[in-house]
Amino acid sequence: MEKKKSNSWLSLLILVGAVFMCLYGALTGQADSVLMKAIRICMECIGLG
Repeated sequence: MEKKKSNSWLSLLILVGAVFMCLYGALTGQADSVLMKAIRICMECIGLG
């Protein structure tokens, strides 16, 4: 029982950290950069770029 409780706290901590990092990235304008890189990679993979 104790092991399951510590795993749930760790999962919650990781989830909160991930949400914080996503919000920070979105607020600082990093979403556009990531989107442009993803588009460029996809275009190269299908041979258009």
